Amino acid sequence: MDLHLAFTGGKVAGDGNDDIGRFTVRGHYDAASRECNWTKTYLGGHDVAYRGFREGKGIWGTWEISLFAHGGFHIWPRHLGDGEAQADAARQTQPAEAVAIPHAAAGV
Repeated sequence: MDLHLAFTGGKVAGDGNDDIGRFTVRGHYDAASRECNWTKTYLGGHDVAYRGFREGKGIWGTWEISLFAHGGFHIWPRHLGDGEAQADAARQTQPAEAVAIPHAAAGV
């Protein structure tokens, strides 16, 4: 999965693609509670609702398409080699790439 997310002013926005297809992401986050909610919308397809909590450098949570299609997920920043990561972090102005792994594969 390729996933690009930006967290700005209480809003989550992004896009990506996975084995289902291309998608967009739109939602909200609360920095104080570390909670975030968003909808992943497949272009020309269905929506998937996500609810997560930031812990360390990742987001853990659940996804749901319907009462019968749901599961867990974990998203974390993509890391480069140690020296490359430090140099890239100093230059980076764009949102970091992320990696996500759904814990159940039903429809995601």
